[in-house]
Amino acid sequence: MKIAFVGKGGSGKTTLSSLFIRHLATAHAPVVAVDADINQHLGVALGLDEAEADALPAMGAHLPLIKDYLRGTNPRIASAETMIKTTPPGEGSRLLRIGEDNPVYQACARTLRLDDGAVRLMATGPFTESDLGVACYHSKVGAIELCLNHLVDGPGEFIVVDMTAGSDSFASGLFTRFDMTFLVAEPTRKGVSVYRQYKEYARDFDVALRVVGNKVQGPDDLDFLRAEVGDDLLVAFGHSDWVRAMEKGRAPRFGELEDANRDALRTLRDAVDASYERRDWQRYTRQMVHFHLKNAQSWGNAKTGADLAAQVDPAFALREFAPEEGSAATPAPA
Repeated sequence: MKIAFVGKGGSGKTTLSSLFIRHLATAHAPVVAVDADINQHLGVALGLDEAEADALPAMGAHLPLIKDYLRGTNPRIASAETMIKTTPPGEGSRLLRIGEDNPVYQACARTLRLDDGAVRLMATGPFTESDLGVACYHSKVGAIELCLNHLVDGPGEFIVVDMTAGSDSFASGLFTRFDMTFLVAEPTRKGVSVYRQYKEYARDFDVALRVVGNKVQGPDDLDFLRAEVGDDLLVAFGHSDWVRAMEKGRAPRFGELEDANRDALRTLRDAVDASYERRDWQRYTRQMVHFHLKNAQSWGNAKTGADLAAQVDPAFALREFAPEEGSAATPAPA
């Protein structure tokens, strides 16, 4: 299951995504955690010190390897150099599974031991001084978009992405790649403004969006969120001494998180599990192709010197498959 945490800067989305990742790890679920924010703080929120977090390999630095691996023997892709962030898989492409071992994880992921489990942690890479004036941050998240396009995941296994703040997520098709998007909102006018933007932009793409209230201090805060977001409000988190200790670098064991906040995390998990019934691989593939053709026409063809529309395999659609089927892509049954 693919889960995104979004929200305005300072809303607490990185904190809540880290809590949810810990919650899944406690249940010994297979988890890949991805820091796709322009400010790379997920590793620290999961217990790394600053030096350890800075030492995480940047996915963007391994983009040639990622492209070459995912291309596989797909005859529609002449070379890794002609792949862009939206390139869809086809017959012969290699697909990714959450729990497998592969060269992409070997290069880009690090296993992080938590109190009662472990997760694979990946990072898109920070926006560096050398990028100033010559690159946009969306070039950094291209690696994770490409990986999600080639990911076949099932119930009980999870990839959790801490997205960049605000509405910047809409600069690519990445926002359509998730089974569930949790929008973290504070009970303020600014806190719900990103929700309105997200709701508006996502309405034509059948994005499953639920609001998670954060820093909710009482009934008045809760009433405000209900009035502003209606039935999209799923659950709310209040003050947490555990989180405050974690932010000081002195987090106790996760089992000591307050009962009310642990119950809220269970509600998130229940919402994610329920979203599996609405999964539509055909629609997911159509959206992938839609954004690929859009990017190809806008800039991809000119950049690569190739007709990237030819990369689309019309007979192919992603689907779940058993691990013993191998890593080569196969078309969905008719």
